[in-house]
Amino acid sequence: MNAPASVLVVGASAAGLATAEALRRKGFEGRLTLLGAETHLPYDRPPLSKQVLSGEWTPERARLRPEAMLSELDIDLALGEAAVSLDAAKRQVKTDRERELAADAIVIATGVRPRALPGTAGLAGVHLLRTMEDALALQAELTASRRLVVVGDGVLGAEIAATATKRRASVTLVGPQAAPMELQLGADTAKALAALHTERGVGLRPGVGVDGLVRADGRVSGVRLATGEVLAADAVVVSIGSTPVTEWLAGSGLRVENGVVCDAHCRAAEGVWAVGDVARWHHEGLGRPLRLENRTNATEQAGTVAAGILGAAAAYAPVPYFWTDQFDVKIQVYGLPGPGADTEVVEGDPAEGRFVLRCNENGRVSAIVGWNMPKQARLRRAEIAYA
Repeated sequence: MNAPASVLVVGASAAGLATAEALRRKGFEGRLTLLGAETHLPYDRPPLSKQVLSGEWTPERARLRPEAMLSELDIDLALGEAAVSLDAAKRQVKTDRERELAADAIVIATGVRPRALPGTAGLAGVHLLRTMEDALALQAELTASRRLVVVGDGVLGAEIAATATKRRASVTLVGPQAAPMELQLGADTAKALAALHTERGVGLRPGVGVDGLVRADGRVSGVRLATGEVLAADAVVVSIGSTPVTEWLAGSGLRVENGVVCDAHCRAAEGVWAVGDVARWHHEGLGRPLRLENRTNATEQAGTVAAGILGAAAAYAPVPYFWTDQFDVKIQVYGLPGPGADTEVVEGDPAEGRFVLRCNENGRVSAIVGWNMPKQARLRRAEIAYA
């Protein structure tokens, strides 16, 4: 396969920029375009719920690369311009500025968008968190609000609750799980996280759904639980998951099903790849499709996509990994902790606030979870084996 003369990357966040950088690093000298719907230079999203929301970082500090470094990559940056359609056969993208961009290879890196509660659009005091503007708007809200309710007990919801509590807000975290992040951490570590949040002042309402929001004079005033109880709120953050940004691919010829469906090489069609949160590729080690929404996957997958574009296709079958920082605790998760896994502490001691947990399923190690022991957890990653 000859290397393409031009590559168009649709999506200018971590996965898109990492793909562009990997292409240059691997020797690609052709025309390289990075198309992004936001007007900002590419920035990192994990700090939005932590350092940016807390005010510790300015928005500029969250940029992925300085402007001078981006210039050295010789990339045509088309920011503030969203893709509205793709013709995969022609490898041609139309934008909301009525431009048509064609390339020998197309990379889809459009990410995800947060789900909203129905009927809450335009309701003052209700926030989602995905963009820099979202983070700054919520930061301003926390300065003025006393009572915050976070609806959703996954990674993002738990991080927002932890950060908001440090800003001296009264925070309640509501979700359907028995403990925050149980799906991502497994039951034992999630219980430890619940204890940490409770100790630091977060009010937890586990195992309960939300029926809707209460409003007064065009502003949210409370959250109505499925039990009928109403939690008073000056502000509400909705963090109930996300959906891949794929509606612009209607009629493209690509298969879209909970993301852009790809083969083991992250290729969606001839000359078209997907990377990052939007990509649902076949993981050969697990023997099933997988879509991951985390920063590490965005970077690692970009390397595989860049290699494939340049004719060195290889299966992408990583050990999944993500981290989260909440309060003064750093949690690392390697693999996929299952709800039925048997767990054992293999390093440290939970009572001392430092431990590594090993998850075992069907006679093999399925995951390693580290709590304030990043080095030890990383070294045990090699224990994870796929059948």
